[in-house]
Amino acid sequence: MTPEPATEGTPLEALVRRDRLLAGAALSAATIVCWAWIVAMARDMYGPMTGASAWMMGGVWDTGHLALLFAMWVAMMAGMMLPSAAPALLLYAGVVRRSPDAGSAAARVYAFAGGYLLVWTLFSLAATALQRVFANALVLSPMMEPRSPVFAGLLLIAAGAFQFTPYKRTCLSACRNPAEFLTRHWRRGLAGGFYMGIANGLYCLGCCWALMLLLFAGGVMNLWCIAALTVFVLLEKVTRLGAQGGRLSGVLLAGLGLWSLLRTAL
Repeated sequence: MTPEPATEGTPLEALVRRDRLLAGAALSAATIVCWAWIVAMARDMYGPMTGASAWMMGGVWDTGHLALLFAMWVAMMAGMMLPSAAPALLLYAGVVRRSPDAGSAAARVYAFAGGYLLVWTLFSLAATALQRVFANALVLSPMMEPRSPVFAGLLLIAAGAFQFTPYKRTCLSACRNPAEFLTRHWRRGLAGGFYMGIANGLYCLGCCWALMLLLFAGGVMNLWCIAALTVFVLLEKVTRLGAQGGRLSGVLLAGLGLWSLLRTAL
């Protein structure tokens, strides 16, 4: 008996694969662009400060400086959070292509992504304002690094404690189960896609806001800190050990914070 020839997928399945590839390519391109600017700024900041980070040299917090600082935070949040949003975004792309109004699938996927990024853009606005406050209080240096180990230690302890809260577990569970999220929050149409993107972004924000504030503890433009947080968030959301690993990371973060405080006291 000879094996039957493999059958090709249906035209619908081909469209689903194409939409996922296009969404994945757009997601990758956006992430790469954000990281390219982040790396360029960070390398120049710890170098001559004559290139991508030259605007940081100005000591005046004028409108232009604040706008560029806000843009920097937006790029960082997009570059750090989009990789962990990929499972939900790609799953949504596949589902909408199979829905009755599949003709608007691409627009709905972009609306979902836009809603997600809107949440992190608003967080970036808050982070910009918070950095201004920290700079005025002289707890951050002009290099955007903490001036005192006490400040860094308190942020680490707060982030570690947050890892144990029920709110953290609820938000992390929604991020780790995109299929369940889509089922619970499904809305039709373009507005529905935008709403679902906002909802997914809010869960993501609720899960990760304390971790993102650790940039103030490790250095806002410290590439090692940015990369470590990006990898940690991704592992926490997509790996099997992510849910349990949150408690272990909470102990480690709180321990680092206590060590920072004790080092100052001794």
